[in-house]
Amino acid sequence: MDTIQAAVLLLEDGTVFNGKSIGKIGTTGGEIAFNTGMTGYQEVFTDPSYFGQILIMTSSHIGNYGVNSEEIESDSIKIAGLVTKKFSNGFSRSAAKGSLQDLMETNETVGISDIDTRALVRHIRNKGAMNAIISSEEFDLEILKQKLASIPSMEGLELSSKVSTNIPYEVNSEDSKYKVALIDFGVKKNIVRCLADRACHVKVFPMNTSFAEINAFKPDGFMLSNGPGDPSAMESSIELVKEIVNSNKPVFGICLGHQILGLSQGLKTEKMFNGHRGINHPIKNLKTGKGEITSQNHGFVISKESIENQSEIEVTHIHLNDGTIAGIELKSKLVFSVQYHPEASAGPHDSRYLFDQFVNNMHQSKNQ
Repeated sequence: MDTIQAAVLLLEDGTVFNGKSIGKIGTTGGEIAFNTGMTGYQEVFTDPSYFGQILIMTSSHIGNYGVNSEEIESDSIKIAGLVTKKFSNGFSRSAAKGSLQDLMETNETVGISDIDTRALVRHIRNKGAMNAIISSEEFDLEILKQKLASIPSMEGLELSSKVSTNIPYEVNSEDSKYKVALIDFGVKKNIVRCLADRACHVKVFPMNTSFAEINAFKPDGFMLSNGPGDPSAMESSIELVKEIVNSNKPVFGICLGHQILGLSQGLKTEKMFNGHRGINHPIKNLKTGKGEITSQNHGFVISKESIENQSEIEVTHIHLNDGTIAGIELKSKLVFSVQYHPEASAGPHDSRYLFDQFVNNMHQSKNQ
């Protein structure tokens, strides 16, 4: 039997939790956040939007159904660290190809288990987002406090460049009818799949690609992907999206792409006291009156105050828990975006119709 290695979690406000090491033996830090989803941990851990964050899973058992190479949203684990109540080294699912422990070790992901995650989440909900550090090799709190002090705040931090592709690549369906230029701020694989499933030839571009180079692809529409970090720190991306909108082609933005779209049109974003992360968030579509259960992962949001006097921008969706803006569209262009993840993975498929809306917009634009 393997020797159980101790681990410690230290929060920015000095709160300490002691538990057991999972994943790689080491030290890691970042902003601590929690996800309320009960399934889909592998998709969550490989979501590039989580880059730089220590993630608490509120579901009690993590790792129990193992991992599968088809259940990934990028080529590696992107979370900075993992916090769980119960962690399983074994797995019971026949479709699993290995254990979560092995995957974490391969990806050099540090974690801690066997702590009271309910108490931890309640603490963060009351105190707000903050940085934290996990270590299974250093237990001197004064040394850990020094290391923690050097971790930058998520506010003002640009992280997309660390997860965006370095070279363009293409995914082409056999019966493609529409060409989509996808700007990669940290795209999830399932966004590309959802487009390809709808007869789209997708070309994924690095986030620092010029508009002229992207437009040379002669796209029928533009997709602005999800990603990590503070959108207000991405000035060159905001200018790029402004050019994209001015091209008068259909545009669809998701999560960080939604925020950058808003910034490009003169709106403002703000850091949330606690972000939305989970697969059961209720959204209301203000145009249809229908509700949607959605997958979400974000710590920034478009400011409601900044949109009040914008005559050319319509709020299309709101979050029913706190009333935050969850979707916008431009009244004079085929341009829209949502704060949540219609591709889900993990999560419900209530919002997949938004991909159909984007395809319909491209069809309308091509036939004008």
